[in-house]
Amino acid sequence: MSLMLRILCVGGSLVTLLFITSNIRRRKVQIEDSIFWVVLAAALLVVAVFPRIATFASTLLGFQAPSNFVFVVVIAILLAKLFSLSTEVSSLKHRLNELAQEEALLSKEEEEDSDARSTARQPNRE
Repeated sequence: MSLMLRILCVGGSLVTLLFITSNIRRRKVQIEDSIFWVVLAAALLVVAVFPRIATFASTLLGFQAPSNFVFVVVIAILLAKLFSLSTEVSSLKHRLNELAQEEALLSKEEEEDSDARSTARQPNRE
């Protein structure tokens, strides 16, 4: 792995760690959601500090260069995270739709009840 890629990995890892910890402090992201990013940044930092790990894995899996291996692994991990987030958003949209429908039904029932009460209170004028 080239020195430039190692520096980029270390810098990216440190920036990611600082960004995540800053967002956790400002309560913009929950700790459970940030664990993924902290682990990814730590893994990049380990690979940058110990490049023989990437060299060994790239040779084992048949990559021509360790940098290709690092890029493919990072892209694959980010795609998996993207899919996970997409399924979570889809689930939340479905739940939001259900809650909106329940709220509409409750509002309609409440309106009908108040109409029925107001009709019952009016004296019969014949």
